[in-house]
Amino acid sequence: MDPEEFRAAGHALIDWIADHRLAADQRPVLAQVEPGEIRAGFPTSPPDTPISFDALTALLEERVVPGLTEVQHPMHFGWFPSNASLASVLGDIASGGLGNLGISWESSPALTEVEEVMCDWMRQLVGLSDRWHGTIHDTASTTCLVALLVARERATGLEQNSGGLQAVDSPLMVYTTAEAHSSVAKAALLAGYGWDNIRTVDIDPQTRAMVPASLEAAMAEDLSAGRIPSAVVASVGTTGTTAFDPVDAIADVVERSTSTPWIHVDAAMAGTAMLLPECRELWHGVERADSITWNPHKWMGTILDCSLFYVRNGTELESVMSTNPSYLQSTADGAVTQYRDWGIPLGRRFRSLKLWFQLELEGIEAIQTRIRRDLDNARWLEGEIESEDGWSVIAPVALQTICVRHVPPGFTSEQLDDHTLRWVRAINDSGAAYLTPARIETPDRLGSWAVRISVGVENTERHHLVALWKLMREAATSSLS
Repeated sequence: MDPEEFRAAGHALIDWIADHRLAADQRPVLAQVEPGEIRAGFPTSPPDTPISFDALTALLEERVVPGLTEVQHPMHFGWFPSNASLASVLGDIASGGLGNLGISWESSPALTEVEEVMCDWMRQLVGLSDRWHGTIHDTASTTCLVALLVARERATGLEQNSGGLQAVDSPLMVYTTAEAHSSVAKAALLAGYGWDNIRTVDIDPQTRAMVPASLEAAMAEDLSAGRIPSAVVASVGTTGTTAFDPVDAIADVVERSTSTPWIHVDAAMAGTAMLLPECRELWHGVERADSITWNPHKWMGTILDCSLFYVRNGTELESVMSTNPSYLQSTADGAVTQYRDWGIPLGRRFRSLKLWFQLELEGIEAIQTRIRRDLDNARWLEGEIESEDGWSVIAPVALQTICVRHVPPGFTSEQLDDHTLRWVRAINDSGAAYLTPARIETPDRLGSWAVRISVGVENTERHHLVALWKLMREAATSSLS
């Protein structure tokens, strides 16, 4: 395809994307296909001859679109928001079109320096001090792995440069809660800690946040047994209920300890809330952490993949991640940031263009207004649920996620779980909306399943919440018949 053919196809593709977005609310939210159905729509062997772009978009509509769960649909309330603002989509197109290679500063000075600027802009926008320096990764799962690798090497005095974990006599411990994202345990396993060395710290049954006293007791027990506290992962906005671990109190515990574990703050979704000054108390003490991650590609709306990773000590990070092969050495070394030394991959895309385009084309005030709208809508729905007999919100609504149960009188825990899964599946299977069932234990121990309603899709307005609440009551009533 030459540039002129690309120009014509690009115009047609932009029109197709715009039409797809405009008609999002006319399609089912959940893909209405069976396992294997999409694959079966493709030939079993690759094509021999090219087709026209018009023919390709027709196949896109026929073979792919039916298998899409429409996360940009205004009635999508599952998982966390995965917005893809069209302004950031343009930045993504620019990134792909430029086709730059980020393996060193010299390979693309603009790629490195625009990323530095965007990370610094975002730092300022969430109220972090200038002690923090950032980079852009793909997801928070990767940033957590990087944090735990650095924590491992801090605890062992850079043992990777000699015998590695095989030369460490004492087990290295990671502390988190059962509410933490599954990527935390996965990162600990990939970093070589092992399941036996992941400590699940108690949570407050009401707030579902880490209990600092329990963390302190666990660390003291490990130290007395000859184990080494290596890392504490604090969740700022947990996946299940958006609970907030008390970062400041956690830092107090670490400061009192004779060990120096790394504190990593996972604010993957909730970091967007920190764009609002009135929300920053929720991560009070964050300046005392060692690393922070949050994903503009969630609630803020920057298209995947765009996960910010900040550290207070870039030198410590580079000492673990640095590589300096002869074929990448340059006269600029020592005077510039080499982002290959800030993470796992050598090569990187020009991800910062997505942030730049979104910030310039939308403006931060519009983004803040949208976030405040979502918070207000969540509070409205919380009030509606709490005022209805038989319905309850089972966890504090810290931001935009509401965890709810419908509890018919006289139900056993087993009956309640069956009822909960039945009514939420009815909504999801209908395609009218999408909600996420999740296991959430509560002090009353009545049932373990609840339904998460995550408000925050870019085009979700109050009337969509009104429609959802009506669907929920109808589905719950039908489940009983």
